[in-house]
Amino acid sequence: MFDHFPKYHTNILVGDFNEKLGREDIFKLKVGNESQHQDINGNGIRIVNFATSKNLIVKSTMFPHRKIHKYTWTSTDGKTDNQIDHTLIDRRWHSSILEVRSFRGADYDTDQYLMVAKVRERLTVDKQAAQNFDMESFNLRKLSELEVRKQYRIEISNSYAALESFSDREDMNRAWENIKETIKTSAKKSLGLHELKQLKPWFDEEWVRFLDQRKQAKVQWLQDPNKSKVDDPNTVRLEAGKQIRNKEKTIRKLKFMNLKLTVRSKMSDTLVRASVTVKMVTTLDLI
Repeated sequence: MFDHFPKYHTNILVGDFNEKLGREDIFKLKVGNESQHQDINGNGIRIVNFATSKNLIVKSTMFPHRKIHKYTWTSTDGKTDNQIDHTLIDRRWHSSILEVRSFRGADYDTDQYLMVAKVRERLTVDKQAAQNFDMESFNLRKLSELEVRKQYRIEISNSYAALESFSDREDMNRAWENIKETIKTSAKKSLGLHELKQLKPWFDEEWVRFLDQRKQAKVQWLQDPNKSKVDDPNTVRLEAGKQIRNKEKTIRKLKFMNLKLTVRSKMSDTLVRASVTVKMVTTLDLI
């Protein structure tokens, strides 16, 4: 799969490789000298061989950090720390990655830590393309409605009538600004602005409470991994996930019931109209 990527793209490979990279001199060109582990294991050798065959560099083991910012997984007893998540990049673009480290406090549903890479990309941008654009977004879906489309045409026509006095001697830039403002004003009156996406109905206070419980358990466990004093974050995570899934099932069930009632109501209306039509046809036949 990796061979199908375009060679002129900046290819970055990130993931959980379940391996340990060491600080052996023979591997320094590929993995650097800042790995948490002293010795490489079997899976680590496979990663080095893969990186060598694809001309990649392992950047996650090349930046000096404290140990707590290197390892990406900790055992449930808090005694074993491993750096098993890594970031690889094409050797040609290896200077684009400025830093790689893990964040232990990030809250997401896994037993591993969040690994973040700071990437700098140099792009050639046209001056015109680099100009700032208006961030207003109009609700263009309303144009599919006939009445709205007619209203928009009327607004545009009325607005352009005021620009008929434009002279060729006037500045073209100023004329374009007038035309642009005319289009924007007409669109805002007829179409309105695009509404921001609303939060899903299941994301309520109860959902936030489940997430807070999971986050607090993880923070306490990071401060004191002794299981006799704090709750196991994996147990809390699983319990919170179970509560969230149950809530989703309940909401989906209610949604399905509402849909079922709507379909039944429409089918009843259709049957009533069909029976009325049959009665009318029968009456006409009798006449």
